[in-house]
Amino acid sequence: MIISIVNQKGGVGKTTTATNLATALAACANDVLVVDLDPQGNASTGFGISQSDRKSNIYDIFHGARMDGVIIKTMIPHLDIISANINLVAAEMELASVHNREFVLKKALLSVSKKYDYIIVDCPPSLGLLTINALTASDKVLIPMQCEFYALEGLSHLLKTIELVRKGLNPSLTIQGILLTMYDKRNKLTEQIEDDVRAYMGKLVFKNVIPRNVRISEAPSHGKPVMIYDHKCSGAISYMHLAREILG
Repeated sequence: MIISIVNQKGGVGKTTTATNLATALAACANDVLVVDLDPQGNASTGFGISQSDRKSNIYDIFHGARMDGVIIKTMIPHLDIISANINLVAAEMELASVHNREFVLKKALLSVSKKYDYIIVDCPPSLGLLTINALTASDKVLIPMQCEFYALEGLSHLLKTIELVRKGLNPSLTIQGILLTMYDKRNKLTEQIEDDVRAYMGKLVFKNVIPRNVRISEAPSHGKPVMIYDHKCSGAISYMHLAREILG
């Protein structure tokens, strides 16, 4: 299964969710591949992948490189990654003139999809060609959403984009779920946003939420997912519950 983690708004927990959900799924003995599709390369940093180890990365895939030449094993058993660096900024412009430009990533992932139980794509904070490639290649979309007022406006725009991709490029695309992140139960606005989203989206909203948690913020600076950095903290436990919810 290929799951894209998408939200055009930055700072909502996309990369944190990609790295920790992938780790949780791998901990349940699934073979997992993370595709870092963000030019900032934060998912790669979150697994301790240095810049020198990213010489062959997702940018090369968009220029016809073989998948087995860019996949890197992480410190976590059952978990591999295709890294990214700033070169990926150019891919967005270069794709504009490519035939069937929306299907480049899908074609590449087909060559390894049988090797992995889950492929998690960490998308950039935009709805450009890189994200469209991810949505075209995916079976499911997971939408992290920060509990704040403007997030509702952004969600409406994103849902329209997903519907356009479904109609024109990938009819089998479905929404895995909306994940409420940076959840602070002491804040009344958080509760109000949760009530509104659950009323509007119903069962599409995951039962589990991801709390504000300092250990989640600290983990990337140590090059580790929070589940490795501190598996007993509330953030790590929440991502484990999320993985179980997805596994069914």
